Amino acid sequence: MKKETIKKKQQVVKKDFSYALNESGDFRESWRIFRIMSEFVEGYQFLSQMEREVTILGSARIKPENKFYKIAEQIGTLLGKNGFTVITGGGPGIMEASNKGAFEAGGNSVGLNIQLPFEQRINPYVKYSTAFYYFFTRKVMLISPSNAFIYFPGGFGTMDEFFEVVDLMELGKMQRSPIILVGKEFWQPLLDFLKNKSVPFGSITIEEINSWHVVETAQEAFEFIKDIKEPVNVCELDPTNFHCEDGGTDWKIFKIMAELVEGFEFLTGMIEDVTVLGTRSMSKDSPYYESAYQLGRALAKNNFMTITGGGTGIMEAANKGAFEMGGESIGISMKHGSRDNYNAYVKKAISFNFPFTRKLIITAPSKAFVFFPGGFGTLHQLFEVLTLIQTKKMERIPVILFGHDFWGPLHAFIKQIFVHEFETTGDEDDEIYQIVDNVDSAMDLINDFRK
Repeated sequence: MKKETIKKKQQVVKKDFSYALNESGDFRESWRIFRIMSEFVEGYQFLSQMEREVTILGSARIKPENKFYKIAEQIGTLLGKNGFTVITGGGPGIMEASNKGAFEAGGNSVGLNIQLPFEQRINPYVKYSTAFYYFFTRKVMLISPSNAFIYFPGGFGTMDEFFEVVDLMELGKMQRSPIILVGKEFWQPLLDFLKNKSVPFGSITIEEINSWHVVETAQEAFEFIKDIKEPVNVCELDPTNFHCEDGGTDWKIFKIMAELVEGFEFLTGMIEDVTVLGTRSMSKDSPYYESAYQLGRALAKNNFMTITGGGTGIMEAANKGAFEMGGESIGISMKHGSRDNYNAYVKKAISFNFPFTRKLIITAPSKAFVFFPGGFGTLHQLFEVLTLIQTKKMERIPVILFGHDFWGPLHAFIKQIFVHEFETTGDEDDEIYQIVDNVDSAMDLINDFRK
């Protein structure tokens, strides 16, 4: 093997291990499993001390003179005075403002920080804190205990956290809690995109969107939270319930570990593979279904494995194309009760009880991602990948959005709202992804990266 090739692969290993391969494509090193599990154990123990939690999320780039910083501080004050625990990512901006309000009101102010290649400081208003190396364990801890979620203007990370929560609620994988969006000028363009693009495909319902609360003031936000009661603590064998005490989470820790071991074993040996994501609601007569089918064929022809969620719609189309060309067609899915739901074109499959373990496994081995039109799940996966690349937790690989008609309005939202109006991302961040309209353009990007 050439020296420059070895050097490049060694550099990949230095990234967050969960999204990088070593030379043999072996994910099974035991230290990986134990490091992940230690974060789960410590995280659950840390959160078991809290009650009446409200998670507040938003941009780290919002300055103290910004009106949203002041609103976040006011919300923190209201929650702190009324016995709620304020949970944030522990950093600057909106997180600092929320922690400051709670701290100065004498309330519980919590920060769940992330270790980044660049500095991520804990703000001075956090009373209780813990830090995580892995984004996915930190996100589980940010969302699993909360009785309400308040989202301020943010960037890729805020979108990732927002779409993960609404996706899990829609799927019935976590309890229903108030979703509060602060700032109509920020959130309305995103809501319009969802209503105009995702709803017509049947990916999401208008009722789901209308269940969220768009507010302009701290008091408006607090009105949707003030009467929330702490849920009854019942320990059941249910991956949606993380509020167990007195050792009740022990079984979950072992079950999570088992899923990770099985998942990494399943991935071992997968090196040349591309993940294709999109709505399960796509009809077979749609041009997008045909394009996903042709992409699967092209991937197989170029000796790539095709990885999908294993379901219907876009997933079925991509698997079908790969299958009919004699290529490797992989399905990585969620369990629904006792059933495993795979389309007829999956050759090799695995399914998971926990959404976060499935998400890790479907993301870990990929050399490229192709996103077709979709709903909450597709958008969540997209913004998670963008966040990991933006924060240098993941090697920069092709992130391809298929279809200007669908993705163009989202790109315009990112450029206008994120970059220019709110400055929650940098002008270069939209270069992490590219939009294409045909399979040949997608394959050119994938093959160029392979070279």
